[in-house]
Amino acid sequence: MRFMMMVKSSESDGPPPQALIEAIGKLGVEASQAGLMVDSGGLRPTSNGFRARISKGKLSIVDGPFTEAKEVIGGYAIYELPSQAEALKWTKRFMDLHLKHWPGWEGESEVRPMYGPNDFPGD
Repeated sequence: MRFMMMVKSSESDGPPPQALIEAIGKLGVEASQAGLMVDSGGLRPTSNGFRARISKGKLSIVDGPFTEAKEVIGGYAIYELPSQAEALKWTKRFMDLHLKHWPGWEGESEVRPMYGPNDFPGD
């Protein structure tokens, strides 16, 4: 089963320390070599993006930054894992790197199972 792991925090924290980036890179290499990580990446600040929203039947586009957002998604990883317990294990390892290399950082990782091609009968 595939799981998407999204790390969320305040953009005002600034960029992560180089030691954290390197540690996350090593974790990613380990997961990739084990055939568990499908994809990963960091996201640029919301000032570089936009939102497309439909409300009351109308489409609107809003350029970033998104000042109303307390926390934003800063990065993601997609893992192919046998269970949610295994997803929890990899998430804890990722978050432990933040504790070690970015003291005082506050944020969260949201982990959600992904739909697969066989999850929608009749397709």
